Amino acid sequence: MATVVAIYTGQGLAERIQPIFREEMPGSRLVSIIDDSIIADVIQNGKVVPSVRRRLVQYYRHAEEIGADVILNTCSSVGEVADWARPMIDIPIIKIDEAMASQATWQFHNIGVLATLPTTLDPTKRLLHKEAQRQNRVVNVVDALAEGAYQALVAGQPEEHDRLILEAAKSVAQHVDVLVLAQGSMVRMEEALKQVTGLPVYSSPRLGVMAVRTELERLGKVAIP
Repeated sequence: MATVVAIYTGQGLAERIQPIFREEMPGSRLVSIIDDSIIADVIQNGKVVPSVRRRLVQYYRHAEEIGADVILNTCSSVGEVADWARPMIDIPIIKIDEAMASQATWQFHNIGVLATLPTTLDPTKRLLHKEAQRQNRVVNVVDALAEGAYQALVAGQPEEHDRLILEAAKSVAQHVDVLVLAQGSMVRMEEALKQVTGLPVYSSPRLGVMAVRTELERLGKVAIP
């Protein structure tokens, strides 16, 4: 039985990931590690600070001790910590947004990035440019921050969260060919944004889980159908 350890820095996304995981990898084991103090510290400091990096590396090592075959890093705000830690960890770390960035940069030139936290915008933009460079492509990235949307969601105001994301999307829709949702928690808006803007919309949860499945297939841990 393949074991995947998913590391979360906030509440809520695990409920989205678990059914996708069961659908894509039935029979595999998913273990969740959730520490919502991490995203709180990132927001408070406006960046990833050394204490956050140390905690994440500890969780990666806990995943090794649990017997994980693959680690799923679910938070885009700390994705660059996963890049930094990969040489120190003996099992693969899959970033939830890496496959999304790869697909978006391969298919589109003008890319709109929506985020509900400023700490996610710059890492996502850097990831998109990194993926484009890997593919020998050049992309134009336009960002829009749905300011206050994350706070509305954690305060139990999902309608306000959704409204602010829609407004942010409308502000860039005329200038881009695709919308990329920087945070997994924004997946709830994928279909609504497609309908309102008429643009393709990429979110990370399913693509991230499929990337985990691909890695497990490469390792011979799950059967290729």
